[in-house]
Amino acid sequence: MLGSRKHSLSKRKAEPPRARLGRCWLFGSAICICITLSLLINESVALNKTTHYKQYAFMQLDYSFTEFYCLDDLYTAESRWNPNAKNGSHYGIPQGRSKYLATVDGFKQIEWGIKYNMNRYGSMCKALHHFKTKGWH
Repeated sequence: MLGSRKHSLSKRKAEPPRARLGRCWLFGSAICICITLSLLINESVALNKTTHYKQYAFMQLDYSFTEFYCLDDLYTAESRWNPNAKNGSHYGIPQGRSKYLATVDGFKQIEWGIKYNMNRYGSMCKALHHFKTKGWH
């Protein structure tokens, strides 16, 4: 029994380059898979967060498809629904000129943006029309 163990150890030592190469390839592949999965998980979290923002905006607009589609076009063009977006002195998802938007989460930014557009333009579709004709809202 002891002799066979010595024999197997000596065989392993006789082929180290090939065995090491295989282990290195396997280890490297495992690292690549882990990195890829972590990137996919982070991307899916971002997509889910954007979906939550859109659902929240839809609810804030009393489930009006027409108003939501206008708001979606507007916010996609302005910030791609990114609550951390900044363009000069404009912040957040609605790209408003209030520093308040830089300090609150995406849901509060959506509330602020809807109130702003409703007070200034009367509807999301009118705000989108203004944005398309003037390049700002």
